[in-house]
Amino acid sequence: MRNPEAPRLVGAYRRAVPKRARRIIAQRVDADLRKQVKLRIADAASAAERVRAARIAKRHHALLDRPGRAVVTKAGEPRIAELDPDLTPLATRRENLRRVLDALAAAGLEHFCVRGRSQIASAVAVRAEDRTLVLNVLAAACAEQPGYVVPVRGNNRAAESAAHPGFEPATWRRLQHASVLRVAWYRAEPTRRLVLGLRYGCDIEFWREEDGRLVAPRAGRYTADIAADSKTVEVPDSYFTSFAPRATAQDAPLTVRTREPFAIHPMDEIRFPIDAVYTWVDGSDPLWLARRARYSDTGYHEESANAARWISRDELRYSLRSLHLYAPWLRHIYLVTADQVPAWLDTSVPGLTVVPHREIFRSAEGLPTFNSHAIESQLHHIEGLSEHFLYFNDDMMLGRETVPQDFFLGNGTTKFFPSPAFVPLGERTEEDPPVAAAGKNNRRIVETHAGTTIIQKMKHVPYALRRSVLAEIEQTFPEAHHRTAISRFRGVDDISIASSLHHYYAYDSGRAVPGRLSYAYVDLAHPYTEARLGRLLAKRDRTVFCVNDTVSTGEDTEAQKDVLTPFLADYFPVPSPFERRD
Repeated sequence: MRNPEAPRLVGAYRRAVPKRARRIIAQRVDADLRKQVKLRIADAASAAERVRAARIAKRHHALLDRPGRAVVTKAGEPRIAELDPDLTPLATRRENLRRVLDALAAAGLEHFCVRGRSQIASAVAVRAEDRTLVLNVLAAACAEQPGYVVPVRGNNRAAESAAHPGFEPATWRRLQHASVLRVAWYRAEPTRRLVLGLRYGCDIEFWREEDGRLVAPRAGRYTADIAADSKTVEVPDSYFTSFAPRATAQDAPLTVRTREPFAIHPMDEIRFPIDAVYTWVDGSDPLWLARRARYSDTGYHEESANAARWISRDELRYSLRSLHLYAPWLRHIYLVTADQVPAWLDTSVPGLTVVPHREIFRSAEGLPTFNSHAIESQLHHIEGLSEHFLYFNDDMMLGRETVPQDFFLGNGTTKFFPSPAFVPLGERTEEDPPVAAAGKNNRRIVETHAGTTIIQKMKHVPYALRRSVLAEIEQTFPEAHHRTAISRFRGVDDISIASSLHHYYAYDSGRAVPGRLSYAYVDLAHPYTEARLGRLLAKRDRTVFCVNDTVSTGEDTEAQKDVLTPFLADYFPVPSPFERRD
């Protein structure tokens, strides 16, 4: 039985042992002994973190003597944080910005919001001659609600380990000459498994006046200086980050002051709505199993009936949580199912629509269907779906904040993410697994249509799609499209439209470009799964990760859930609005 605590322990081990030392241990220590060493080091590191946290609690007991405050650990360092059961990165960013703006406004200090290089942190400009007053105001704000501060060099990342407690007077004496400061109030959800810190803070930039211009201490997103007499205007804070919602706001936006040169919409800004689509099946549902058994005499490749393809390990719950945390800019979510709904899903919540297969299939000839290629061929028929959307499998998770520009260009062009893996060479054969056959069929279509050859598969990340391109594929290749749509199980005649053909077809017509995302693929059947999950949990540095399995049997499910479910619960502890509260 795998250890459900392994991912957490691996995280403690990685924080405690430098990378070079870990490599030496891996090279020289037997695997079984190495596992024992890791556990002992991890336990010792966790104990040391608890001791440091206890010291902070004792030293600053007056600050902690209020409800909703606790000592948490971030990057191995103890921090005083506010607990929030509805914690989100966007709300944390906005609260940090609001506290800074309120403090400056209450003191009558001139200030205005600017667009920094960060898509996540806010930035506020103040006059350099007001430095002493600004520092006093920030010190008071950090004393009232325990906040932290760190000097920022240019546009470099603010290191969590370098944060100074803003509620200690000595901190501010060390920051008298910093040209940029980041202030943040740490927040955590009640179980303290997710802690948000400096990444969501507010930068204070000290601008100086020279020859009628206000000059920034670092290069910003738009400009490094503006006219000193430029007009002050008020705009929503969404002007200053692509991280905020665009169409339907899930969090109330702030109205902030800025200067007229910053109240613009740059060319790369994405202002069109973007939806999300999931396809989902509960392979343990008796009614669904009975329907599939009714067509068991239909010839299909054994891969199509592999239990791993239908197993639900509650991934959808956590994938929706990842969207709630890290993609608040999505407008609406559509869940395409075979008349199934997870018991925990609240379908009455605005922003989510369950779509049965029968509502999108233009022909009932292939229904009921057990073929994901067929279902994906019909996504553009979803009523109300935006032109631009992201298609998710339930095993795809967003691992950190995303912005629309991760998947689209400002002119509507989609991005796709080629895999290092190749589409097998040669012609399609009856012995090919359906996934390989579909890749070869896609290649033949593109070669005939555009004269180019598909070489690579796609990474298992959210697919950026356009309804108009999907509709055009249906019209341009009607026979292959219809053959796939009526194929009840995956077969060698299928084409894979959403995951592959759309991207190459759109690329050849100038409507898609290759993109890059930090990404991790975790194979649940791999012997080092626990270590990989531990790394993900410790670093949280992947924009997207996928937990997938195509070879396991139903007997493996419980053992995999014992490891996967605690990991996902630790990574995404905040329920999404779409979960039943009971």
